[in-house]
Amino acid sequence: MGKPFKSGYDVIIIGSGVGGLTAGALLSKAGLSVCILEKEPHVGGYLAGFRRKDFRFDTAIHWLNQCGPEGVAGKIFTILGKDHPVAIPQKKIRRYIGNHHDYLLTNNPEELKAAWIKEFPHEKKGIDRFFKAAKKIGAAFNEYSTVFRTEESMGFWERIKNKLPLIRFGSAFIPHLGYSGEEGITKGLNRYFKEKKLHDIFAADGDVIGCMVPIGWAYYGDFQSPPRGGGQVIPEWLSYLVRYYHNDVFTNCQVEKVLVEGSKATGVVFKQRGEEIQLKANHVIAACDVETLYNKMLPASVLSNKLRKQLEEADIYSSSLTISIALDCSPGQLGFSEELIHISSDSATIEEHSGGDPLKSEIVVLTPSLRDQSLAPEGCGTLTVFMPAYMAFKDGWHTTKDEHGNYVRNEDYRRLKNEIAEVLIDRLSKIIAPDLRSHILFYDVATPVTHWRYTGNKQGTMMGAKPGKENMKNKVARYRTPISNLLIGGQWAELGGGVPIAVKAGTNAALLVLQKENKKAFRLLADYMDAKITAEVFENSGLFHAYDNSWKPKPTPAERKKC
Repeated sequence: MGKPFKSGYDVIIIGSGVGGLTAGALLSKAGLSVCILEKEPHVGGYLAGFRRKDFRFDTAIHWLNQCGPEGVAGKIFTILGKDHPVAIPQKKIRRYIGNHHDYLLTNNPEELKAAWIKEFPHEKKGIDRFFKAAKKIGAAFNEYSTVFRTEESMGFWERIKNKLPLIRFGSAFIPHLGYSGEEGITKGLNRYFKEKKLHDIFAADGDVIGCMVPIGWAYYGDFQSPPRGGGQVIPEWLSYLVRYYHNDVFTNCQVEKVLVEGSKATGVVFKQRGEEIQLKANHVIAACDVETLYNKMLPASVLSNKLRKQLEEADIYSSSLTISIALDCSPGQLGFSEELIHISSDSATIEEHSGGDPLKSEIVVLTPSLRDQSLAPEGCGTLTVFMPAYMAFKDGWHTTKDEHGNYVRNEDYRRLKNEIAEVLIDRLSKIIAPDLRSHILFYDVATPVTHWRYTGNKQGTMMGAKPGKENMKNKVARYRTPISNLLIGGQWAELGGGVPIAVKAGTNAALLVLQKENKKAFRLLADYMDAKITAEVFENSGLFHAYDNSWKPKPTPAERKKC
């Protein structure tokens, strides 16, 4: 028998991704009784990761940002506990490789700018302006942690006052809006330089803002590698915090229904190892796929046909085909370094770069074990290779569907994903590491179907809905639902994606619960989010329970074997 469920909770949270766990940790620290229900055997969602033999692999992280002391995630982790996993600042950030170029972006972008000016002196003025515009975007993101409280938690006058910092934040992006797609990005880049070789650097980017953001972040040192032990230690730490405050995190719990009485959420019904269980709660936070919530967990009448259609048609991020490779040597011996490698082709269109053809697709390569040697046994290493991918490719990756709408994998599915992996490995061998194949011990391939199975996210998307004009207009992202006391608290509460957005979503969901349950704690957290008080003032208030900083990360498989 495992730990028993309580008779009822203040808050039940569906999903143990970073958003759900952040909400759970904050509410636990505020003294509320919390239960987190996760359908998988492990917490973490896209950060759950996995282990093979003595290797540890992250499943989703390209890089981290906003995880420094003044970032969105960094600020919230600081008030949760001083023992939080520390993201490691990167010096070498991004390597752009194409048919005729190979450039490195570091935490000093002026070096890249100088290299471009030296090679293309006739474009000096435009290159200068391009980097200046990118730096302005970086400056906006550098202030992002002061504008991350949702207006849904604000009164009328607070919303009025909030407009000015939001306008300041958005002003860096406004000149570049609309420059997307094949023609749009060409037109947008032509405002700075017309040299085709410079355009080719961004052959796989979908819009001009996407070209500038990495450079902007680099100016402000906002690129981090995962903490020691991999990105998985972030959800492990958050889960520990929830349990530290005598609250519950249960895995293998598939929520099937949100209980509604009148127009108010009162709990959930879920299955754990075949047994149906009902739990009552004052609040429910859905930190899970939003369409699953509305289409499977709630009565159809809850959502208007208009909003349901807007959610169905929302523009979402791609999923990926991910190859996790174990090597019998360090990646450095094969020509790789610590930076993210971005490979594109000047002969492929933007659509072809994400269309699923492994000969034309862009490739993103990470070397996790060069950043963190604990992820692999001594003398060995890891590579992670990403290719953008969509669920619709090859009729759902040659899968079939059962009566419940689940994707059923078969031999055709396994053959297809491995064939694509082989082509990508061949391309890497030709472009960077001729001896790569002879050093591969094994590799594991994940597809959009894999990501859908383990996260439940629509079409296996890596980061939910994009921050585009239509999604903003349709208000696709929101915290409140038509059901009182039922909130969205994961990736779908916000546009955008990644760890900082998940932390933002979880924090705001917790804030909205506190707005009803504990006004003083709500005001304190709101003031901290608005940068009106420091972490020290927050900690000394006595409104949130103390924590003894007792968490210790689990040893990686390689570290356990060494012991």
